[in-house]
Amino acid sequence: MIDLRLLREDPDRVRASQRARGEDVTLVDSLLSADERRRSSGVRFDELRAEQKQLGKLIPKASPEERAELLKRAEQLKGDVKAADAEQDEAKAETDRLLLQLGNLVHPDVPVGGEEDFVELEQHGTIRDFGAEGFEPKDHLELGTLLGAIDVERGAKVSGSRFYFLTGVGALLELALVNAALAQATAAGFTPMLTPALVRPQSMAGTGFLGQAAADVYHLDKDDLYLVGTSEVPLAAYHMDEIIDADKLPLRYAGFSPCFRREAGSHGKDTRGIFRVHQFDKVEMFSYVDPADSEAEHKRLLEWEKQWLTSLELPFRVIDVATGDLGSSAARKYDCEAWIPTQGKFRELTSTSDCTEYQSRRLSIRMRDEKKIRPLATLNGTLCAVPRTIVAILENHQQADGSVRVPEVLRPYLGGREVLEPVAK
Repeated sequence: MIDLRLLREDPDRVRASQRARGEDVTLVDSLLSADERRRSSGVRFDELRAEQKQLGKLIPKASPEERAELLKRAEQLKGDVKAADAEQDEAKAETDRLLLQLGNLVHPDVPVGGEEDFVELEQHGTIRDFGAEGFEPKDHLELGTLLGAIDVERGAKVSGSRFYFLTGVGALLELALVNAALAQATAAGFTPMLTPALVRPQSMAGTGFLGQAAADVYHLDKDDLYLVGTSEVPLAAYHMDEIIDADKLPLRYAGFSPCFRREAGSHGKDTRGIFRVHQFDKVEMFSYVDPADSEAEHKRLLEWEKQWLTSLELPFRVIDVATGDLGSSAARKYDCEAWIPTQGKFRELTSTSDCTEYQSRRLSIRMRDEKKIRPLATLNGTLCAVPRTIVAILENHQQADGSVRVPEVLRPYLGGREVLEPVAK
């Protein structure tokens, strides 16, 4: 959530942020009104309580005639205090409810617009000309079938659409990717973490996933637990309700977990293969930093993502995501999109978001420095979303005979294998 003081002092900035996101601008005025009621009812409650306490001191000393009047006033005050307390609680609840609906303030340099209004910042790698090489590229599902690596038919039979099995070299390729990604993250100073896949409501809400993203979240009603769509959630909640000494920052974690998403808003999109699925594994970077260092940390996370995709020898571009395509927690987000040959376009493989103090305020995570105790900043960055990365590797490194060349960075994790060969029929 944002700082209420900032809302009071500069509501136009908050309105502009909401407008840029394509979100409800009137929410700002409703929140200002609720906050004013909360503060005024709090003042009234304090005044009535002070009078009540003062009466409590006067009554024992009063004459019989005065005492009767004072007791009458005390009885009236009792009802007034109770009513003021209820009004204060109601106004606070309304303020908190509205505050949780408000998105983070977007960074002033973020391009304004919808999904297609991003700004391309850079491109890396060389896009192969398969025509010049003399063959038509196969898509990842055809390649995965030839390699005995992907089985979507049995995935659908067992679990339904958008589920799959990784088999044989497909399973080995996932494990190689995860181990190589964690090795890079560990070398960069991240602490590897295996995180819970089920979290409590306060963890999910605290990271901002029960707002605009709620439709994509799986909920277990009987247990009131949520399946995470990313290990960002447990990593963000890891230090919930804690105060961290400033000299321990930055704290960096690399979480590996299964991820579950309904993909509620993507009916008809990417239904072939394993690009858009309900369950997948992912390595996620997560940082806790001083707010003054969040922009620099954001650039560092992006550089680690670029390092990873470069090591996989994939052609990709970096985009500055537009305001209307930001998650509610993100002040700014960069995506790295790999080239997918059979689609003839770049598709998101990794993203990194600067959430500034938004999540830490919701989760009550603070830092202690020489001056005071205050909220810190959190950031996240996908290092390896496994199925999409497999898609990009199979399609970009395929050879005319249906085999796939293994990027050098993965070979030590695949027993030195340089090529994935089609299986005999």
